Amino acid sequence: MGTAVAARVPLVDYLVLEPEPHLVAQECTSCGARFFDHRVACANCFAREFRPVDIATTGEVASFTIVTFAAPGVPVPFVAAVVDCDGTWVRANLVDVEADPSKVWLGMKVKLSTFPLGTDSEGTEAVGFGFAPAE
Repeated sequence: MGTAVAARVPLVDYLVLEPEPHLVAQECTSCGARFFDHRVACANCFAREFRPVDIATTGEVASFTIVTFAAPGVPVPFVAAVVDCDGTWVRANLVDVEADPSKVWLGMKVKLSTFPLGTDSEGTEAVGFGFAPAE
């Protein structure tokens, strides 16, 4: 029997695990541009105020590449993609799909998926995200 998980923590600040996993972007209150990292000013209009916005958990592949060379220890090949989640573009890896151009296509329907990345010595589990085929 495995080690009990004491807590789950997202790998990135914009991944929210509860009550259901989803992404949260920072939206500029002036122009509506969305960002997944901390911003002091909007890269689009230079405004300085943002509000959190939940991002759709489903989308379509807008762009992708099959990665065949990576840093040591990173398993290859894998699919890196840009997913259009109802108008918000999210960069993420595709999971649960073979890294083969005949298995991935532009417009492919996908859904947010979370997965464990590892557990530390105190039982805290790190959680990552990607997008899996929705069909």
